[in-house]
Amino acid sequence: MNWSGVMPAMTTPFDTNMKVDYGFLAQHAAWQLGNGCQGLVMLGSLGEGATLEHDEKLAILKTAVRVAGKTPVVAAISSLSTRNAVQLAKEAEDAGCSGLMVLPPYVYTSDWYEMKRHVSTVLGATKLECMLYNNPVAYKTDFLPDEIAELATEHANLAAVKESSADVRRVMAIREILADRLRIFVGVDDVLVEGVGAGAVGWIAGLVNAYPAESVRLFELAKAGKHDEVFELYRWFLPLLRMDTVPKFGQLIKWVQEKAGVGSARVRAPRLELHGEELKAATAVFEKALAERPGVSEKPFAEFAGA
Repeated sequence: MNWSGVMPAMTTPFDTNMKVDYGFLAQHAAWQLGNGCQGLVMLGSLGEGATLEHDEKLAILKTAVRVAGKTPVVAAISSLSTRNAVQLAKEAEDAGCSGLMVLPPYVYTSDWYEMKRHVSTVLGATKLECMLYNNPVAYKTDFLPDEIAELATEHANLAAVKESSADVRRVMAIREILADRLRIFVGVDDVLVEGVGAGAVGWIAGLVNAYPAESVRLFELAKAGKHDEVFELYRWFLPLLRMDTVPKFGQLIKWVQEKAGVGSARVRAPRLELHGEELKAATAVFEKALAERPGVSEKPFAEFAGA
C-alpha cells in the first residue's frame, strides 16, 4: 500500500431512480486516476456511505478495484456497530481493496476507552494496512496525538492518519511524537498547502472529484516548495476548496461536478440538493472560478467512457 499523493474521497453517483450508477462511477474513477491521482477512497462521508446499503457498498468496492487495477483502493469502514465494521473490513479485503480507512461510529460519541476498543477491534480483524480517520468536527470524537501514537504502537498495520481537525498544528504534533512512523494525510481541502508544509505526504481530497488535474498540480507544487506558483494556484482554488469545510460539503461538491460536466448533483435523503441563497452563493463562487480557471493540462472526461 502506497500511502502518498492525492487520493479522492470519491462521491457516489446516482441515476434518476436514485440507484448507484456503476457505469458512471467506473468512468469517474478512471478519469481521476488518469489525471494523476494515486489511489481511490470509497464509501466515505463524501461518498454518502451512511445512506448506502451493504450490497451497494460491496459492489462499489468491486467496481473501483476493477477500474484501479494495481492502483490502491481504500475502503472507508464506518458503522453504527463494531461488529458490522469488522464485517465490512473483512469483506473489503476479500473484494481486493489495498487498504482501509477506519472511522469512529457515525452517531455514537464516547471517550478514549471505548473508541480505542472500537478502532483496535477493526485493525485487528484485517491484514490490510489501515488509515485512522480523525475528524472531530464531523464526528465529535477527537483522536489526540498521544492516543494516535498508542494505537500505532499496538497495531503494526496502522500505517497512516487522515487528519481532518482543520488544525494544521496537529500534523507537526503527531510527527513530534511518532516521527515518520505514520504517513499523514491532509483531510480538509483548504489547509492542503499548510499541511504539506508541516510534513503531510498525502491528501484525501474533495474538490478533486471535479478538478483532478488542478488538485494534483497543487499538491505537487506544495511538495516541491514552489511558493510563488503554489500561491497563484491556491488563490484561485481556495473559494472552491472551502466548500469541503461546511456541513453541506457533499451537496456542494456534487453540484460543482454537475456544473463542471463531470457528474450529477443528485444526493440521497436526508441530504437535499442546494436551493435558495446557498445555491446563489455557490453559483457566484463557481462562475468566478470558471472565468479565471488556470490552464492546467488535463485528460478529458470523455476519454474514459466505457471504463
